[in-house]
Amino acid sequence: MTGVLYGVSLGPGDPGLITRKSWELLHSGADWAYPVRKKHGESYALKIALAAGLALPEKSTALIFPMTHDHEILAKYWLQAASLVVEKLHAGRDVAFLVEGDASTYSTFQHLAKTVAGLDDSVQIETIAGVSSFNAAAARAKMPLADTDDTVAIIPAGYGIEMIEKMLLDFDTLILLKVKPLLDDIISLLERTDLVTKACFIEKAGSSEERIVHDVLSLKGQKVNYLSLLMVHNSHRMRGELIRGCRKK
Repeated sequence: MTGVLYGVSLGPGDPGLITRKSWELLHSGADWAYPVRKKHGESYALKIALAAGLALPEKSTALIFPMTHDHEILAKYWLQAASLVVEKLHAGRDVAFLVEGDASTYSTFQHLAKTVAGLDDSVQIETIAGVSSFNAAAARAKMPLADTDDTVAIIPAGYGIEMIEKMLLDFDTLILLKVKPLLDDIISLLERTDLVTKACFIEKAGSSEERIVHDVLSLKGQKVNYLSLLMVHNSHRMRGELIRGCRKK
């Protein structure tokens, strides 16, 4: 029998947000696999599991997914990782791939699952839903994401300032993920659109290293962690004012 590959969502950092289903899989005897950025590097997903009091199983594998946009390099590492997983699956072992946040949302697991399926399309792959970083961040910051008929957009900040400015006009709440490279530019945009006081920055939501900053201007020029996001709430009235302002230009 071929094993099953599970994408096990662990939530963004608080071990208490691990779902019952994920908890059961972590105790099921499945081999653990977890992502690292480099050989012998730390795995944030693994840290969440260990913080929950779980012990690293003897049969566990670190899979390298380097931090790069070079598709050739990424394809090489995805293939290496998928080949290791397929070998375990063909040996009849279930594999639980640890994922911070939710495995369906901007997750390394999706790349792994596609590559595994490309090597053997008969393999059974299951995704276990989890708490996403932005849901946990909203709760921790006491900043509701949506009310009644509000609209919400979630995008990586890497789409650029022009796209972010457009989406501030179109949505009541904008969640910007992976803000580290563009944080100063985003803050300048919020100053320009009078939305600084409507924004909140959250780093490693729910973890022991969590940081919540409501005064986002204080972050200008600072280094922030990769696992950070920015939430901006904009009411219908404010959007209307922004649109009228843009038309005057």
